[in-house]
Amino acid sequence: MKTKSIGKLLAAVAVLLAAGCAITQNVRPVTASDIRSICIKHNAQTFMTDFESELRSQIEARGIKARMYDGEAPSECRYRLEYTANWHWDLAMYLVYADLRVYDRDLLIGEANYDARGGGANFGKFGHTGEKLKPLTEQLFKHG
Repeated sequence: MKTKSIGKLLAAVAVLLAAGCAITQNVRPVTASDIRSICIKHNAQTFMTDFESELRSQIEARGIKARMYDGEAPSECRYRLEYTANWHWDLAMYLVYADLRVYDRDLLIGEANYDARGGGANFGKFGHTGEKLKPLTEQLFKHG
């Protein structure tokens, strides 16, 4: 009888630990279906050099021409994307948080975020940036 109780206790602890190791993705898809090009604002605080090239590549894979800009958005950029991306060290560097926001001029029309800050012991937090961005960009630009 004690063995069954210990087994149930261990199972409950395992469930609680796993619940505390969540990685979340939330996407509110872009509402416009006519996006042919988008301008991506360079974020100087993103120190991982492959993030911008990977983001641009993922967007272009959706059939949308992407270009980078600094400072104010060029007047010819109707659609623009601004992002935040942060990395963390835990045995290796990994993308811990990314937030993508798409605007039609000044109107927010779609957003996506990836959050592994509660990832703890979840090994799914490790992997290439592209693996983390692909599901976000696919859902964000599902009309593209």
